[in-house]
Amino acid sequence: MVKKSHRKRKRYIRLIFLSGILLGLLLVFAGNKAVVKTSTNEFCAACHVHPQATQTWKRSTHVDNQRGVLVNCVDCHLPPKGDGYLAEKTKTGIRDVWGKITKDVESLNWEAKSHPDYAQGHVFESSCIHCHQNNFPMGLSPEGKEAHLYYEQKASEIHCINCHISVGHYDPDKIHAKNVDFGKDDTKDEDVYTEPGIMDGFADFTEYIPDTRVSFEMVAVPGGTFTLGSPEDELYRNPDEGPVRKVTISGFLMAKTEVSWDEYLAFYTKTASPGRTSDAYLDLDDRDPDAISGPTPPWGDPGQGWGKGDRPAITMTHHAAEVYCEWLSQKTGRKYRLPTEAEWEYAARGGTSGPYFFDGDQKKYNEERFLNKIFGTDTTAINSHIIYKTNSTGITGTADAIKENPFGLVNMLGNVSEFCQDWYDYNAYAAYPETGVTDPAGPAEGTEHVIRGGSFRS
Repeated sequence: MVKKSHRKRKRYIRLIFLSGILLGLLLVFAGNKAVVKTSTNEFCAACHVHPQATQTWKRSTHVDNQRGVLVNCVDCHLPPKGDGYLAEKTKTGIRDVWGKITKDVESLNWEAKSHPDYAQGHVFESSCIHCHQNNFPMGLSPEGKEAHLYYEQKASEIHCINCHISVGHYDPDKIHAKNVDFGKDDTKDEDVYTEPGIMDGFADFTEYIPDTRVSFEMVAVPGGTFTLGSPEDELYRNPDEGPVRKVTISGFLMAKTEVSWDEYLAFYTKTASPGRTSDAYLDLDDRDPDAISGPTPPWGDPGQGWGKGDRPAITMTHHAAEVYCEWLSQKTGRKYRLPTEAEWEYAARGGTSGPYFFDGDQKKYNEERFLNKIFGTDTTAINSHIIYKTNSTGITGTADAIKENPFGLVNMLGNVSEFCQDWYDYNAYAAYPETGVTDPAGPAEGTEHVIRGGSFRS
């Protein structure tokens, strides 16, 4: 009797064990089917309905190519299988379902979400490398070799889509090819200024760039003393923003707005010439004023397709900015240069001493604060003085979109970050004497220059 009962228990255990194996196999099979089904392009397109996503993908080189290779949505937007694929797919799925349920598609800023900085969070570098394992294939141009060599040297800092942003979704304004018509100028002689602006003492004036149709406003910034840097108890302070130092600044002139595309392209069209070599380091007396740097046509559209005109000139190097100032100095007979960091901060503060040159509570402007996410915040004041993430719609703005600061300057704190002439040093402020300093110019040497101000994405 005991042995019979024992045999029944064994059969029961075997039945449970076999049933578990069968159930496990069914779950694996069903799970794999679900993974495959939810990884199709059609399934992705059911939720991702942002404008022309499918159409731009079909026109991209990931679909429309000579080899007939088809790169699917998950090939870029998820890591390779075995490299965290299922974990990322689960996380992405939860996020997308939540967004589908809670968000208004019409209110989303697709322009901002197409920017490389945002796209890097949704395109996996490991996926790019999984397919593109040879960075130096036969037929690669010299420019391409230089670019890929730079990438390999800076692989931890840059992403493939910093240059190849349009390979997955075609954008005619971001084609990875030389823009041979960039800066083309049809200006006639009778349309141009023949003399620079008239400066009558230390006062605001309008500058005219000779041989161009371009002018811009210069503002006389009065000298004074201010506190450079941010006190330790100031909200959102970065460690390199101190210690604070008393700084005296002599009066100087500064452009009312950021250098516009109109201004920079005046320089470009007068100095660019096919085949001309750079002579930027020659003595000024040994070269023609309009042959100062010989820039070559850029790759793609440096204006990002947002328009040029009076929008701020962007994407050039610090050296290009300095050479522009050098050219402008020769054309006008006046000394133009980048501001020192101390001059920049003094001008940005506009004679005030708080975190902003206008009234407002820093906490209320921070959209990342938990309470602000729930209850919202009144950004009327900051929106009227700064172009930043909340009000920029993902692109740069023009100077007429916001109000001036107390010195009469526009867009010092936002829109695009700005070059200063100083070398950057984490401890630069500490090197100034505690008793104060007059017209500091920063460290004597360094490896990179100071960049100040926020931007339309910050």
